[in-house]
Amino acid sequence: MTKTIVALALATAFAVPAFAEDAAPAPAGPHTFTGNVGLVSDYVFRGISQSQHNPAIQGGFDYAHSSGFYLGTWASNVSWVNDTGFKKNSSLELDLYGGYKWGFAPDTTLDLGVLTYIYPGTKVAGMPDTDSTEIYAGLSWKFLSLKYNHTVSSNLFGWVSPTGGKSKGSGYIDLSANYEVAEGLTLNGHIGHQKIKNFSAASYTDWKLGVTKDLGFGSLAIAYTGTSGKGSCSPTGAEAYCWNGKDVSKDRVVVSFSKTF
Repeated sequence: MTKTIVALALATAFAVPAFAEDAAPAPAGPHTFTGNVGLVSDYVFRGISQSQHNPAIQGGFDYAHSSGFYLGTWASNVSWVNDTGFKKNSSLELDLYGGYKWGFAPDTTLDLGVLTYIYPGTKVAGMPDTDSTEIYAGLSWKFLSLKYNHTVSSNLFGWVSPTGGKSKGSGYIDLSANYEVAEGLTLNGHIGHQKIKNFSAASYTDWKLGVTKDLGFGSLAIAYTGTSGKGSCSPTGAEAYCWNGKDVSKDRVVVSFSKTF
């Protein structure tokens, strides 16, 4: 979820009777606060449906300092934690993140940070914890970005090997491009690979191709996503991405509308 940060400006005016003049805008302050809200036909994260192919409503808030330091939070409804039996009464994903980004060459930015995924609910006895933490490093140049996330919590999203091995040390690498082909129309492309430590059957590659249109009052996007993940729900044996009787790794088209304010 990349979020656009816009500057807030304050303006002051000084009036002289009969000779009022327009005052110059005050310079933008060092603090920036933004929010975002969105509606998606399917919450797809790293190519995998988090909402069992159902719609989701999402939103978050961000703070950025002119030095490059930032903090944020983001949330969405999900169903996989409850449906797969990890927790009871769990239908929310809450993300908390923070980091530092800076430009060190023309059009080039380095981004370092930490991200925690929290899934409120009552943990089922004997099940691994789904709450996860990653550290990340990202490099962007113009319309291209490369990012790596590394799991530092005991497990990533509750994954454990068939013999109980933990998934700490899992990693996700993401190469993305967002190229404006016309005013307000951006072509989106992405390829990524998720490695699940100690569980190769759950590792996979994912991809996305889509377009985003700035409508002025918000952005409309449509994308085709797919993965190499295995999600067959055959009666003879369900694969890693068969969750509650559904293949959450299969190719699909996702439509979304979002607004940043």
